[in-house]
Formats: sequence, C-alpha cells, structure tokens
Amino acid sequence: MEFRIMGPLEVRDGEGHDRTPTVPKHRDLLAMFLLNAGRPLTVERLRRLLWPREGGDRSDSLVRGYVGELRRLVGKDVISTVAGSYVLALRDEQLDVDRFRLLVDKGAYEEALGLWRGDLLEDVDPEGERWAETRRLREELEELRLLALERRLQADLDAGRHRELLVELRRLTKQHPTWQRFRGQYMVALYRSGRRVDALAAYAVLRDQLDGGHAIEPDSELQLLYHRMLHDDVSLHVSAGPPVLLPPDIHDFTGRADLLDRVLGDQVVVHGQAGAGKSALAVRAAWRGREAYPDGILYADLRETTAAAAVLEDFLRWLGCPAQAIPATLEQRERLFRAYCANRRLLVLLDNAADEAQVRPLLTSCPTVVTSRSPLGGLTGATRLSVGVLGPEESLDLLTAGSGRPADAAMGRLARFCGGLPIALRIAASRLAARPEWTVDYLVGLLEDEHERLDRLHAGDRTVRSVFTVGYDGLPEPARLTLRGLGALSAPDFADWLTDQLGGGAEALVDAGLLETAGVDAAGQVRYRMHALTRLFAREQPVPGVLAKVSAVVLARVQASRFSLVSGDPATAVATRDIRESVEWLDAERSFLVSLVADLHDAGLDDPCWRLAHLLAPYLERHRFLDDWRAVSGRALESARRSADDRSEALVLLDLGDLHLAEREWDLAHERLRLALGMFLRQGRTRDVNHARRRLGRVHLERGRLEEAERALVSCLETAGNQRDAADAESVLGAVLRRAGRLDEAADHLTRAVDHLTELGDRHRQADTLLDLAAVRLAQGAKPEARAAAERARGIAVRLGDRLLDAHALLGLARVNRAEGATARARELAGTALEVFERADDRQAAGNARALLAQVAR
Repeated sequence: MEFRIMGPLEVRDGEGHDRTPTVPKHRDLLAMFLLNAGRPLTVERLRRLLWPREGGDRSDSLVRGYVGELRRLVGKDVISTVAGSYVLALRDEQLDVDRFRLLVDKGAYEEALGLWRGDLLEDVDPEGERWAETRRLREELEELRLLALERRLQADLDAGRHRELLVELRRLTKQHPTWQRFRGQYMVALYRSGRRVDALAAYAVLRDQLDGGHAIEPDSELQLLYHRMLHDDVSLHVSAGPPVLLPPDIHDFTGRADLLDRVLGDQVVVHGQAGAGKSALAVRAAWRGREAYPDGILYADLRETTAAAAVLEDFLRWLGCPAQAIPATLEQRERLFRAYCANRRLLVLLDNAADEAQVRPLLTSCPTVVTSRSPLGGLTGATRLSVGVLGPEESLDLLTAGSGRPADAAMGRLARFCGGLPIALRIAASRLAARPEWTVDYLVGLLEDEHERLDRLHAGDRTVRSVFTVGYDGLPEPARLTLRGLGALSAPDFADWLTDQLGGGAEALVDAGLLETAGVDAAGQVRYRMHALTRLFAREQPVPGVLAKVSAVVLARVQASRFSLVSGDPATAVATRDIRESVEWLDAERSFLVSLVADLHDAGLDDPCWRLAHLLAPYLERHRFLDDWRAVSGRALESARRSADDRSEALVLLDLGDLHLAEREWDLAHERLRLALGMFLRQGRTRDVNHARRRLGRVHLERGRLEEAERALVSCLETAGNQRDAADAESVLGAVLRRAGRLDEAADHLTRAVDHLTELGDRHRQADTLLDLAAVRLAQGAKPEARAAAERARGIAVRLGDRLLDAHALLGLARVNRAEGATARARELAGTALEVFERADDRQAAGNARALLAQVAR
C-alpha cells in the first residue's frame, strides 16, 4: 500500500488501484494517522482531533467503528492496537514524505521533486489550521523542496542549460524575493545568456529590497558574484562544473590496498623514497573518492610551482575569484583562499612538497593530501603514511598490467632487478609494451650489468636516474658525500654512526627520498635503508678510501666488543653491562658486518677482511649464526691466502675448524685443524699450537677417540703459558674424562677451569663449564652440588641477557629436577628451553630437550 499526502490525500494498492477513502471522517482519520505515523493515538486523542469544536463529546464506540472501517479500506495490518492505543505502522518508503526526505538526502533532486503534487493534505486541511502537525510538516517539506530545487537548478546550470532556466528562475525570484541562491542562479543564467546588464540589475533589485526593508547587504557569496560580473570574469562565461585538476588516473595501478583507504583524511602526508609511487597512490585515492568532494579537487605539483603565492593565485582563479580581486601579498591570499574553502566540500592535493614552508600557506579547513619524500614532521597533527617498495606479487602484477605480458619466471627476474620500485617497474613495463619484438629475457639481459642498469631503465623522457637526480641536486655537499660513500657498501641497512663517519646529513638524505628510516635497533641506534637502484646511482661518483676508513672504525669497535666476550686479562674488569651492550651492538650490526666482510673481500682489502671475520667468530659461534659464520669464513680464507700471511691463514683455519665442530662435521673439522696445526708448528708459535691441539682434542672426543683426546689436552695443559690457555684445556679435558667415566677427575678439572674463568671474567665460558660440572655432579649422585652449579650458570646467563645460554642452563636445571623427582618442574623447564633452541635452529640442543621431555612425560 502506498500513501501520498504531498498534495491531495491519495492511497494506492500494490497494483496501482485507487484505495483512497471517500467518506470525510475516514479521510480525516487517515490524515491524522499519517501525520502521526508510528506514534500511538488513544481513542480520546482521536475523538478530540475528529470533533475539535464539540469538546470530544462523542462515544468511544463511534471512534472504534471509524477505525474498523478504515482498516477494511487500507488493510488490517496497517493500523495496529498497542496498549489500548492505535498505531499506523508503515514500512520503509510507503509514505511519499519519507521517500521525499530520503531522495533529497541521496542527492536525487529531480526524482524527489517529481513526488511533489502540492501543499501537504491540501484537500483535507487546505488552510493548514485543523491540526498543528500539518503546518509543521508543511514548513519542513517546503524547506526541503526549495533546497532540492536549488540543487537541481545548479546541476542544470553546470550542464549549460542556462537559457532554458530563465523563465523558471524569474518566477522563483518573484515567489521568493529574498532567497539569495535563486537570485544568484538567475544572475548567472542571465550573464551566460549574454545579458550582463540585466544580471547586474537583478542584483541591484535585491540590494534595494534588502536595504529598504531590512537595512542589510546581500550575503558575501552574492556580492562576490556581482563583483566578478562587474569585472567580466571570463571563468563565468562557460560552466565547467567544479574544478577537478587531478592528473589522469593511473590505469595500471596495482597493490597498496592497505594504504588506499587511508590516504583521504583531514590532513595526510604520504611520504617515501624516490620513485616509490607516492603521487600515483595519492592521485588514485583522490579519483576513487571524487564523489565525496562535490565542490572540486584542487591539485598542484609543488616541484613545478614552488612559490606558494603562485599556487594560491591559481587555486583562487579556479574557485571563481576574479583576477582583479586576488590580493598582492601572500598573507592576504592565504586568508582569501581559506574564506573560499570554508563552506565548500573540497579536496586539496599538494604533490611533491619539498618542505613544510611550501605547504603551510596552502592549508585550509578542507581535507588536504601532501606527498613528499620527507615525512614533514613540522606539520603537527597530520597523519603520515609511509610508502615503501612493492612486494614480489604486487611487482609482478604491475609489470604484467603495464606490459601486457604474462607472469612467468623471466618476469620474476625482471621484477627483482627493479627491486620493487614502482617507477622502475613502470618504465620496464613501458619498454616491453613499446617493443613487442623484445622478449622479457632480452630486457633482463640488458639489466644484468649493474654499471648500465640505470641507463637501460628509461622509457622516452622517463628515467629512473632522474628521480634520484632531483633529490641529489638539492642536497648540501656533506650529504652528497655521504650518499656517494654509502654506494661503496652493499649492506641492506646501516646505523647512524656510519653516516656520521662518511659526512653526516642522513636526515637530509631521508628528506630527499634517497634513504629510508628503518627504525631504532636493539642497540638504540637509528637505522637507515638504501634501495639497490639508489646505491647504483651513488656509485656513479665513488669516494676513494671509503671501505678502508669504515673497516678501521669497525675493527676497533668489534675488537672492543670481542674483548668483552672473551676477556683474558684479569687486570681488566669487564662489567656484565659491557658484555650485554657489546652483544646488543653486534646483534644490531650483524648483517652490516657480514656484508662488510664481503665488500672488503671483493675490493681486495684482504687484511681487514680476514681480521674482521676472525674477530666476529666468537660472537657468531656463541649465538649459532652458522650461515653468517660460513659466509665470512669462506671469504676470509680466500683473503688470508691472497695476503700470503701464513699465520692469518692458520687463524682462519682455526675458525673454520670451530665452525665445522658447531656443524658436527667432524671430518672437515679435523682436516682444517690439522692444516692449522702444521702451519703453527712451522712458525714455532707454541700458544697457537696449543689452540689447534685443544680443538683437535674436541674432535677426538666427538669421534670417541678418548685416549687421543686426553693426550692432546694433557699436552696443552702442560705447556699452557697463561690462565686462559689452562682454563680452556682444563674445561675440554674435564669433558673427555666425564665421557670416559672418570667422574672425580673430571670434576676436579672442571672445578679448576671454573676458578680460572672466574678470575679472568670470562662469564660465557664460565657458565658453559659450570653446566658441564653440574652434569658430572649429577652423574656422581651429588644433587645439591649439581643444582648449585646449574643455578650459578643460569644466574650468569640471565645477567648477560643471553637467551641461548639461558636455555642450556634451564635444560641443566631440568635434569637436576628430574633427578630430584620434581618431574612437573622438569617438564616446564625443558619445554621453555626447547622453544629457544627451536627458534635458534640448534638441532642438537633441541633433540636433547625433547629426549628429556620424553623421559618426564606423564
């Protein structure tokens, strides 16, 4: 059922048949229900509304009878009884008033005005005086009707139908002489119809009416329109609609789904490195959200027009300000621009901003998106979106969309050469699209040579090099020097101490889009990233001596950190804090240091290469970074051999022997250590000989050759020239004797080793040896002594902050708890240790933990 009250009362059923009541009281009753739709009406209330002049002196049964007859006409389910009252319950849009409101809210003005048939209930309450609800609803609907009419007329004006609107607008200005929006639309229609004098006269008529009757001026918007007509502003001649100044939408835009919905807001800064696709993202988001900004989208490329005053002049012209009315000073233009934007639903997109000073004069109450290589930290209150490189899948999508080629292995290789940088991907895709005779493999072959890659990444006037050049040209000289120095390094990221060594200016490089901030590392250092293509650009003007300078600083720092880990000088106090800070620094710099070893090797700087790898070995061993250890040791051995220094080669062979021991590759360990031993013997270096023999003793132990192991270690102990060497020999000899079942002797040697290591301050090896001693004490049945040793080892591990060492201590304590009968506690400790071993990929330790868990299973 459909009910219409805008105009005469009318009721239509679902098939369009007229079901309007004809009996006057039925019509009155239905009108009252429709005016109070959804609200309960008592019988007494209905009686007073139906017979207002009789004081309600009618029977309730008469009212109920009328309601019953009305129900038969319009449907029993339409009027329901609730708690002694009647309620007209309508579904959505059954009433034309509800549909009218909804259409106006949606902006469907033409359709909304089509529902208007005249004054509300004009045949039931023609004067609007019978019921108060009639007058209130009439006033509301008239306001909505005029608003819809105004918006529909504006759409017609924007579409160029000014001549067709003249008659209607003349009538409306007479019917509503002080409705200034109609007056302004009438003036525009006259002006565009070639009747400028009449348009100005229409304004004068309104001004006289307001001045004579009300002593007020037309509103500021109408005054501005008059001023523009007076000066014959050319932008008034043709209606182009709201200005949308955006560059064309990106047809092959891919990815960024997590960012697109966050670009449009009150004030958003989209920032990232050069070529990351910041502008493409902002433009795409603006086109997607265009309907939310009916008054237009303003756009300016601040790289092309750097002066804020010039941008403001352009924006004001597009918003309709006559050229003669644009102020001369920047401050006045700012105020006028803000006034123009105050009541408009506009979006402002400021592209390629260099700094905050460019942007501040252009900020208004309207939503504003700024793209910049810098995060523009001075714009307080702005939301910041960081745009990085694309992932592998998104890179492939962009290549296939831009080139029209299918995704395959060759396209994957091409994407890797572009490093996920959107500008490089688009250029590569464009080259393929422009050269259909080229295969993807052919283009990949062109890009394989790093020295020519930037030259090959061009398509017409678009080049990857140009996006780097823009940022580089604006840098101060120290920052340029830093960038060129960084080109000599291949590390994926690096800390602020490195940029300071090379000349400083890291933040200037970030603002220029040539570096990215990667956060703060475990050592409290700010870290930066450089894209691979940016590095190629930096290498085009190399700085001599960078690697030698950096390696000298690094060797000194790693030497100091290594000393904290393996102190052998009892006269030097090394605090736990020193050790922890050293480990934190090495943790933070591990990838950089491993890459530096490779850079030194490739540059032929053999001495710093093998020395750095040798200094890193104790740290890499302790934390089981076996892949990194393998990488640096292999390059170090080549550099040591190229340097023709037998001792350097022998030291690296010792490190390789330790690596193979950690990998449980006994044969390889034996081979490397025998080579090192032979070289040390020829050099007559007794201490180095003992180091090699002690390690060979460990190999013999792991192979089960206990007698050979004992002979080697006894020899080391007899010839030990200092406490460090004695401690190392005692420790491994204790492990050999434990395996041989000679527990008392093993305990004695391990105890002496612990004492030596305590005096030396070597906390890591002290904890290792304490755990070996705990195992011996447990085998002896001395549970209290075993617990004391294991708890002491764990205390050291906790103070050092060494999670892997702590896991070994927890496993030792789990074994003690199992021996004491506390199986639940043993399970808990072993389970915690197992999690750490699995994260560290220490398979042997993880296997030991699982074996213990199986023994204490419920």
